[in-house]
Amino acid sequence: MESDIDMPCPICSKSGQLKMISDINDIPYFGEHTQVTLMCNDCGWRQTDFIPAEGKKPGASSLFISGEEELRARVVRSSSCTISIPELELEVNPGTSSPGYVSNIEGVIDRFIQVVEMVLKDLDDPTQVGAATRILLVLYEVKEGRGSGITVEFLDPHGHSMVLHENTVNRELTKEELESLPVGPEPPVIEKQSTSIHGEEVID
Repeated sequence: MESDIDMPCPICSKSGQLKMISDINDIPYFGEHTQVTLMCNDCGWRQTDFIPAEGKKPGASSLFISGEEELRARVVRSSSCTISIPELELEVNPGTSSPGYVSNIEGVIDRFIQVVEMVLKDLDDPTQVGAATRILLVLYEVKEGRGSGITVEFLDPHGHSMVLHENTVNRELTKEELESLPVGPEPPVIEKQSTSIHGEEVID
């Protein structure tokens, strides 16, 4: 389903240029989700999110990555989800244009690698360069199924994110986490439709 949105673009502020595309899909192993994409015809801004058909509670899902099996674990990451790697003190918080995506753990680690490599290019301090380089080495070792392993944790105040693996540890968010975690952009309110159109699914 495609519809016009009567509000200015959050990036270029042009009115009458926003469109919303919603596509209901049954994501294998995860169940029915609505993929919602907002886009601006003027500046090209695009925002995608995934909303489960069934109501979810705020929660966290974590998986310890020690080999290739865990790297293949499928994930749904919504725009309200914070992803952290506690052992490396790495955390990615949702921003105002935070995208949702369907991927696997290896794809998530690739995203961390890209960010660390980008930051590393701008570092001049030898101590910071050394620290960033060590983090990259650990991430590459994990991708290759070597090293002591790391934990990847998904914390979602809206409960829309999940990790599919038998060893996934699920828990409720603490009161402190609920108060401190950012939630990213608010998803648009839509009605469930049976119409199916082509949307965008990001898969690594």
